Amino acid sequence: MYTLRGHHLFCLLGYRGIGYSKEYAENMTRLHQTLRNNPKTMIRLVNGPDELCEKYPNTAEYHCQNDDIYKRDAAILSKLGLKIGQILSWAEIESNVRNYIVPSDIQTVCVTCSWRAYGVCEEGIKESIEGKGLRKIK
Repeated sequence: MYTLRGHHLFCLLGYRGIGYSKEYAENMTRLHQTLRNNPKTMIRLVNGPDELCEKYPNTAEYHCQNDDIYKRDAAILSKLGLKIGQILSWAEIESNVRNYIVPSDIQTVCVTCSWRAYGVCEEGIKESIEGKGLRKIK
């Protein structure tokens, strides 16, 4: 079982193999591929830093504890109809994405995210809605 915070659910949908550091990207790729290959993998939703935050580089400002990030987590979980402490499979999370999210939601719930401008999370949500699942990382 993995622990994930709210906004990382969207980050995983948009993930394309790059990140804040080599170690962060390797960790994200490992989790992404696990979920892609086995959507029945269980996830526990947490309030605050998760397994992806653990590899955030110490050479950058640690934003994982910022109030803005907690607000983004809460907004995304609310949109998905999910709650902190809930345990569910990645497939169930993707089902909630298909049922409750549209790609343009990124523009409001992730307005302060530096990755938003790349459009990859909107693409990932669109692909999830189309039933394609997580994209293969090359």
